[in-house]
Amino acid sequence: MHLSIQHTTHYRFNRPVLLLPHRLLVTPRGGNELRLIELTIDAGPGVTIDWTDDVFANRVATISFGDPRADLALAITMTVEQDAPAFPIFTIAVDAHSYPFAYSEDDRIDLGALAVASADADAVATWARGFVASDPLALLKDLNAGITPVVAYRVRDEEGTQSPAETLAIGSGSCRDIAALFIEAARHLGFGARAVSGYLHDPEQRPDDPGSTHAWAEVYLPGAGWITFDPTHQRVGDAHLIPVAVARHNGQIMPVTGGYLGAPEDAAGMEVSVRVSAA
Repeated sequence: MHLSIQHTTHYRFNRPVLLLPHRLLVTPRGGNELRLIELTIDAGPGVTIDWTDDVFANRVATISFGDPRADLALAITMTVEQDAPAFPIFTIAVDAHSYPFAYSEDDRIDLGALAVASADADAVATWARGFVASDPLALLKDLNAGITPVVAYRVRDEEGTQSPAETLAIGSGSCRDIAALFIEAARHLGFGARAVSGYLHDPEQRPDDPGSTHAWAEVYLPGAGWITFDPTHQRVGDAHLIPVAVARHNGQIMPVTGGYLGAPEDAAGMEVSVRVSAA
């Protein structure tokens, strides 16, 4: 399936301000099930765009600006080909068929902080250990399906991510909050897990719900590699998802980050629009 993605971020200021470099994480991560066909970034005249890779091999576009301006519209348009199966089959290494299992020394070293749970999340650890299964994939699927019965999804426009303990305590959160809770719980159960940001396409979406940015998780199982878990929708696998960036936590992979030189009252507002549709 070919998908078209339009992602626009519009900043308005009360007077011309000098914009600092803006960092964009918007390039889809290609693979066997996802191929980037076209990508354009329009940030207006007089800008330069430099490309680098971060430590997780995410493609980073850094936009530098010239003269001060009172308006900034970042328009990202891309086309991808996505053919992930709705019901994937995972081939897990024999020595990881039973839970608990031990990662190899190389895997343990390479996973590093991705397998380390927070020391101050006792409530999350206790809750996670309530899921019991002798098969690691079954355990992760139960965990993936077990969050939404206790945590209701809600739109949250505030920046940042709630702590997993806070999300569990108040019983609600955005997709990034729900993903962070799943990741923390998986790490407490001994798994290596990482945060993923990108876009969501649902072929059954309503006409007034054109698509959105989204956050989910991946867990590493020997033999199968990184397996996608979307606890917000209780789904497993990459179907409906366009991954853009991966990291240890959500704060490292915000789609657009940047600033300006000026006073706080110079900022007049910001609007974000995302549309994901079959091309």
